[in-house]
Amino acid sequence: MHFDRLRPHFPWITLVLLTLAVGVIEPGFLAPTSLIGMVADISTLFVLALGITPVIYIGGIDLSAQSIANMTTVLFTLSLPVLGVWSAPGVLLAGAALGFASGHATTRLKLPSFIATLALGGVAISVGQYASGQQAVYMDAKLRDATFGWVIGNTAGVPNEIFIAAALLLVLLFVERRTRLGRALKAIGAGEPAARASGLRVDHYKTIVYALSGLISALAGLLFAVKLAGGAPNIAEGFLLPAIVAVLLGGTPLTGGVGGVLNTFIGALIVAVIRTAMVYLEVPATAQQIVFGSVLIVAIALTIDRTKLAVVK
Repeated sequence: MHFDRLRPHFPWITLVLLTLAVGVIEPGFLAPTSLIGMVADISTLFVLALGITPVIYIGGIDLSAQSIANMTTVLFTLSLPVLGVWSAPGVLLAGAALGFASGHATTRLKLPSFIATLALGGVAISVGQYASGQQAVYMDAKLRDATFGWVIGNTAGVPNEIFIAAALLLVLLFVERRTRLGRALKAIGAGEPAARASGLRVDHYKTIVYALSGLISALAGLLFAVKLAGGAPNIAEGFLLPAIVAVLLGGTPLTGGVGGVLNTFIGALIVAVIRTAMVYLEVPATAQQIVFGSVLIVAIALTIDRTKLAVVK
């Protein structure tokens, strides 16, 4: 009973304890400039995690997010000289289209979400490889700065990418708590059979969620491309696992129905602190995925609602 009461508070307690621990290891970590830099570094991963959150919130999973982001870096880099600022809505629509296809496959073809999104992620990888010739592509720095330079600029000493991520968080928080879509998603996550029985258009809302995830994944890819002045079919490699970890550590379990985007914010900060700690402790890059894999298992074990799982396969 006491464990269940404490469960909702685990994310912020974990964040505070980890922050204090890293502060002991490296006192300079708690300096304002250091903390701002850490948040800026995690902002793109946070955007990717925000896109995945609504899918997990309804009890699904999106394994295509990283691949869509990779594809977007390539398409955006190649289209910027031709379309200018219009290249941004173009690649965002492409991401939303792939997400919509994943949702359609899940709701109409009755494919498990991990199969549908894995397959559409493969499509995104192929598109990125074909468009780039399986190599990195680069932007003209002057053109990047003239059109999207504000993305990597600063306002009052704070990187603009933090403001972009914060604005997206506020929009999704409003959708989650103040709109019909948000109420529908909570009902689906809490119990899809009951939501169907009540007359809710479950398939319609689920398709919207996957399209939204694709759109936000493309936004993460766009931010990657602007920040790095180019793209590649594998430029965001290694970001999917930490993004999912951020969602789960924040308190949105795979069984859905609880948590949400504000929880993902806390989870992303936890991931940022863990990454920073590994840098201070000189953990090799090749071993960092082992750490996140282990954290993922722990996060699932602590957050999953076993009352919704009659059988574990």
